[in-house]
Amino acid sequence: MTDYYEAFDISPVPPPGPDATPPEIYRGIYGMPMFVIVPTPHLAASVDFWTRGLGFIDFFTVPGQVTHLRRWAFQDALLIPTGTLPTPSTVSIGFSCVLSQVDEIAQACTTLVPGCTTGPRQTPWNTVELEVVTPENARVIMTAARPLDLDSAEARYLEANGFTLPNG
Repeated sequence: MTDYYEAFDISPVPPPGPDATPPEIYRGIYGMPMFVIVPTPHLAASVDFWTRGLGFIDFFTVPGQVTHLRRWAFQDALLIPTGTLPTPSTVSIGFSCVLSQVDEIAQACTTLVPGCTTGPRQTPWNTVELEVVTPENARVIMTAARPLDLDSAEARYLEANGFTLPNG
């Protein structure tokens, strides 16, 4: 990873830390550089889960056709009605969050659909991840960065895989 440059100024994700606060829900209109489309046989129930469980807002709805959900800037999901429940996905959808939100999201999702979460777990790449299987069988990974301890196993893992670490 030597051919990169810092571009954190275009990201809504705050620097990691125990006191990191999430950005506000982004309500601006932009050309979406990436979004996910999630088919659902129960649009209202899916909107309820994504908003009350995962912390999205109903950005706008075209009745019977699509509900556009959003959290932070560049975190867009389009729920579209379908006749049948999709099979469980082998693909994951990842959304950033901050450390203080992980347990909150796990609890909210579990309250809505018991047994739908796995984790949270710490990863070798210095994050905490919560897996959520939504009512429409989408596999959502909520990921929060942890502060990097330069003396940790995670730092050695990142360095061994070509990442340049900051100087203490």
